[in-house]
Amino acid sequence: MQDISNMDREGLPSSKSLLKATGLALILGTALLITTVLPAEYGIDPTGLGEKLGLMMLNSAAAAPVKEVATAPPPKLNLAAGLSPVWKGKNAHRTDTLSVTLEPGQGAEIKARMLTGERFVFTWMAEGPVNFDMHGEEINAGEEFTSYWLGRHQTDASGSFEAPFDGTHGWYWHNGGSKTVKVQVTTSGFYEALYLP
Repeated sequence: MQDISNMDREGLPSSKSLLKATGLALILGTALLITTVLPAEYGIDPTGLGEKLGLMMLNSAAAAPVKEVATAPPPKLNLAAGLSPVWKGKNAHRTDTLSVTLEPGQGAEIKARMLTGERFVFTWMAEGPVNFDMHGEEINAGEEFTSYWLGRHQTDASGSFEAPFDGTHGWYWHNGGSKTVKVQVTTSGFYEALYLP
């Protein structure tokens, strides 16, 4: 063990300067306690400086009781008026995947036979950009159809669909490019069948 009395004291603070630094730190700490900590934390402001600095607001915000926000109960359904959260389908739930291959300049359709109100979610992907028309035809409508969604130069689309009338509903894709493109569609929901016309 080394004897402390023989150590070189050069560069070390003297006992007097250590006592001065400790006293100064004690005075500064007390001043900060009185002027900032007590007003901010406990609402005690003996000097009035905490009020001038806005520190008393910190204590009043912390001490303020938390108000509970009243939430309104969820609206009740008027079942007597025929509203219901349940949709009842005649067809069983099903999932299908079909694909078509389109040569340059060629178009093709995939359709689903559906009753009014039946619904499905869908996603389709193409190996290259295609133009498409999501549309439907009522039963015995001849050449008349209703377009729901038109797109150009698309490689995919997803969404959900609810049939607005009894009939066939689906997509027509057209390959305007110079390469063969395969399009694959997947549907999941309530409908009679997904088919290639």
